[in-house]
Amino acid sequence: MRPLDIPRANRIYVNRNLRLDKIEMVGFDMDYTLALYNQPRIEELSMRATLHKLVTAKGYPEAILGLAYDPTLAVRGLVIDRENGNIFKPDRYGFPGRARHGLASIDREHAVDLYQGERTRLSNRRYAWIDSLFALPEAVLYGCLVDYFDRHQLAGKPSYSTIWENIRECIDLAHRDGSIKTVVGDELAGYVERDDALAETLHKFRSSGKRLFLLTNSAWDYTSRVMSYLLDGAPKRVGESSTPAPYPSPYPSWRHYFDVIVVSAGKPEFFTEEHAFVDLDAGGEPLRKASAGPFQRGRIYMGGNIKDFQERARASGDRVLFVGDHIYGDMLRSRKSSNWRTAMVLQELEHEVTTHDRIRPELSRLDRLDAELIHLDGELNERQVALRALQKIEDDPSTDEPVSAAKRTIKEAIEKLRRDLRAAKIQHRTLESSIDDAFNPHWGPIFREGYEVSKFGDQVEAYACVYTSRVSNFRFYSPMQYFRGPRDRMPHER
Repeated sequence: MRPLDIPRANRIYVNRNLRLDKIEMVGFDMDYTLALYNQPRIEELSMRATLHKLVTAKGYPEAILGLAYDPTLAVRGLVIDRENGNIFKPDRYGFPGRARHGLASIDREHAVDLYQGERTRLSNRRYAWIDSLFALPEAVLYGCLVDYFDRHQLAGKPSYSTIWENIRECIDLAHRDGSIKTVVGDELAGYVERDDALAETLHKFRSSGKRLFLLTNSAWDYTSRVMSYLLDGAPKRVGESSTPAPYPSPYPSWRHYFDVIVVSAGKPEFFTEEHAFVDLDAGGEPLRKASAGPFQRGRIYMGGNIKDFQERARASGDRVLFVGDHIYGDMLRSRKSSNWRTAMVLQELEHEVTTHDRIRPELSRLDRLDAELIHLDGELNERQVALRALQKIEDDPSTDEPVSAAKRTIKEAIEKLRRDLRAAKIQHRTLESSIDDAFNPHWGPIFREGYEVSKFGDQVEAYACVYTSRVSNFRFYSPMQYFRGPRDRMPHER
């Protein structure tokens, strides 16, 4: 299939040239990469589990258990200002555009006063970066709880910073004690999207001679259940036949798709530290003696590090393509710690592209308004320069040239241009707001903030060689595909 024949929502988009014919080994993260989740449902599950922990472990009032969940309250690329109870969306330079205190919008002028007086360093402990789908419930919770405590004058209520710390602690606890993953594991069909094209995609890679590996932070028991659900045929569910679907003959189970399987990898430390690999038995228990030498197909490994991985897998550098969803844990660290090529899965891309195509006429109109504003600004500047020149002539005692009529004509033209400019700005703001609402009523598109690329979009450009909405989109392309990136140009070259 030719790239232009592929639906835009299913295309692979290129930041840097990537030649698949040079790739010997393709690795995959599991959560939000191979396994795409029903995002609103798993976010609400995470929020409810965390609220329960906040009440039982931190003494928060039981009334918070009734807080409503709104999935539109958070997108990737937001920043939590834990000192002030604010959430904002920065552009590529770190300057906030949209901002909220709790659930209330902060107008742009106030946001400028708060954050543009000095450089906003997002690495400062004051800020927390929401860069993964996994973290979206934390942002929703923070906004809801800041709003709740602002509206209720309670004795001993926590500070904004403490609220954030408590959320992080309790959501981690909910994941560690199984409050979330136990529910997901028992109801996989309700939480995990089963992509029938995934097996075909993995097989296509293998058929071209590439080796595949799984590198996930999830533990073995959860990984096995999810991967079995994705690749082993219909799972046993209430009300359905207990007879599994027949397996494709080359793949008796999901494990046969992969040459190396690493669980509990501990990314990003996998890329930065030197933890040893641990061999696991079929039940996920550590073996007494760790193996050495090349990885053995069919074995399960835990932990490890990139240096040992490359030696034992006998694949390194730009011969490896890693596919993940997390900017820091998958993309940034792998790029900074190795020459691995990167492909980022952005589940939201389907919505972003579909919305973009649906409102294309409005976007074209916005472009025309941008051009009109530039034109009106230019015309107004020319008239003001001309008026100042006439004023100098009039004020010069050595000349008696009459300029009053010319000044009056220019002043009338300036007033008209100012009216036109005000009207165009109102139209521009109204249309821009309508376009943003089409993507998300609170935050707009995730890849843009106002006139600029968003900070999140900038990071996708910087650290992902290619990006797409799901792993199975690779099936539309040859496993020998040469993904050619656009020629980068500076403004004076365009």
